[in-house]
Amino acid sequence: LTDVCVGTLGWWALGWGFAYGNPDDDGDGKLDHGFIGHSQFFSNGFAEANDDGVQTVKTSPVGWFFQWAFCSAASTIVSGGVAERVKLPGYVCYSFLMTSFIYPVVVAWTWGYGWLHDVTTAGYMDFAGSGIVHMTGGVAALVGAAIAGPRGGRWEIEREDEFAPHSLPLIVLGTFILWFGWYGFNCGSTLGLSSASQGYLAAQVAMNTTIAAATGGLGVFVLQLIKIRKYDLGILCNGVLAGLVSITAPCGNVECGSAFAIGLIGSLIYFGSSNLVKKLKVDDPIDAFSVHGACGAWGVLA
Repeated sequence: LTDVCVGTLGWWALGWGFAYGNPDDDGDGKLDHGFIGHSQFFSNGFAEANDDGVQTVKTSPVGWFFQWAFCSAASTIVSGGVAERVKLPGYVCYSFLMTSFIYPVVVAWTWGYGWLHDVTTAGYMDFAGSGIVHMTGGVAALVGAAIAGPRGGRWEIEREDEFAPHSLPLIVLGTFILWFGWYGFNCGSTLGLSSASQGYLAAQVAMNTTIAAATGGLGVFVLQLIKIRKYDLGILCNGVLAGLVSITAPCGNVECGSAFAIGLIGSLIYFGSSNLVKKLKVDDPIDAFSVHGACGAWGVLA
């Protein structure tokens, strides 16, 4: 709730303007100077009124609302990485900074047609935010976890059981909620369903999303089984999320066989990253970086 409430005000006050308040004086459809927008703060300029008081919409509030959801999602990722170690005032400051400046700058460079938009001959392609949303939040979680330091006794072998998940049913429930919500993000990123072609694209996106999620979950589950010779339900759930993050960028540009491969490789990346972070003794309680940061980077490359 802190992320959503504080983040909403940050996105409304400054975030949207930095991300999409793009000056385009030369009319080429790209962000002038390629770095950051500098208009439409506090929704100024969304509508204009003529002398008769008739308003004309210049920027659709639908776009603001849709992109606000992505912004809030990026911000919430960090909460898991710094769990049990951050006081509320400090977290509020982070949440506002993330939603009003850090995430909007990343958006301006990419979806806002900034300098990264033409970084290759094909351009920067991130259909629903593997890099823009998830990697941004995942890297922020890693930085926060490293700076906050580990929880007391976290790396003492005799106290290892104290840090096991306390409620697997809630983890499973949360995973299903996230999986279901992912269809809103990925399929919704078609930005419309008014034509048959858009409907087909949304269906293809849903199919790819489902296949990658299932593959990622099973891949990580088998890897953990080989490692510890026990069934680990928690890591199965994180594997599902790893597959979802991995397919988020390419979901609208690949066929289902590729979605399977992307989810499978995503499971390997998540598993390796999770073990590496623990090896480095960075206390990331829910593997926020490994799920969102590492797999987000893989999704963009895929």
